[in-house]
Amino acid sequence: MSEPDKSPKPSRENWRALLGLVLSSAVVASLCCLPSVVLVLLGLASVSTAAALSDQLYWGPTRYVLYAVSLALAAVGLVIYFRRRGICTLDAARRERSRIVNLSLLVLVGGVLTYLVWNYIILDLIGIAAGLPWQMPGWWRWFVFPPGQP
Repeated sequence: MSEPDKSPKPSRENWRALLGLVLSSAVVASLCCLPSVVLVLLGLASVSTAAALSDQLYWGPTRYVLYAVSLALAAVGLVIYFRRRGICTLDAARRERSRIVNLSLLVLVGGVLTYLVWNYIILDLIGIAAGLPWQMPGWWRWFVFPPGQP
């Protein structure tokens, strides 16, 4: 007879922890554009100051530092997540290898997709609405103004 599976079943709390990892890594990665939008929306900076800040953060080395910090935070979060679920030794990690790989890939892909939607769609549209001199991407204009319209 085989031993019963002792791995914890997915619960709502487990998914909340993974969702927190994905969202926090996406927000950290988008900190190059988020401050300028927030500063304009709160009235703490002019549009030109916020645009200059956004350009400095996005086109400078800060963007890549934020990407690295985001990946490091996701990795540390995954280690903490698995340790809280009883995967503390290398033997336990070998036994749960497929679970570790699958959840790590899920967090990575989810973080990247969340970052892309948050940074390049939501923040862009909020920034454009706030008056920042950002241009709407060509592919997005097609969704907003279908062909045959201005």
